[in-house]
Amino acid sequence: MCKEMSEKEKDMDAREASAATQEEMAESAATDTMSDDATTEGDNMSVEPSLEEQIAVWRDKYLRLQAEFDNFRKRTIKEKMDLVERGCEGAWKAILPILDDMERAIAASHKSEDIEALRQGEELVMKKFESVLQAANITAIDCVGKPFNEEEQEAVARFAAGEDKRGLVIDCVQRGYKLGEHVLRYAKVVVGE
Repeated sequence: MCKEMSEKEKDMDAREASAATQEEMAESAATDTMSDDATTEGDNMSVEPSLEEQIAVWRDKYLRLQAEFDNFRKRTIKEKMDLVERGCEGAWKAILPILDDMERAIAASHKSEDIEALRQGEELVMKKFESVLQAANITAIDCVGKPFNEEEQEAVARFAAGEDKRGLVIDCVQRGYKLGEHVLRYAKVVVGE
């Protein structure tokens, strides 16, 4: 029994020691936490920038952002101008061979006496030009014999043509063209009264 008692006493002593150790550890941790908090608060107070420093930082950020936006705006304007300048580059490249054909036709007209061959050459150049326009989705406005349409046509004269041709386009002085559904150039027409 003495042996049993001593083992019981040993267990109790171990438990008490363990509890005491746990309490000490808890107190130590609490003290460390408090000292860390105090240190952090002290650090925050000393590290926190003054109002003037904060204003200087925000002013710097504002000026940098303003300069960055200004550079963006200038770059965008330059890119748009480049797009406008180069946007029709493909169309001009398609027209240049027609210009070459016209130069050859003029040179041939000075050398040749065959009027029929010259006319055929002119018609070929015209067909080539029309095919370039068609590839670019540019179409001529067909208007002769149709009712006057102010959205596509511009009346340059009125002609007394009788009741049956009143409001109809009698003649086209200058052809108009459309790019898709957008009018590039209004047709100049003579309208019957």
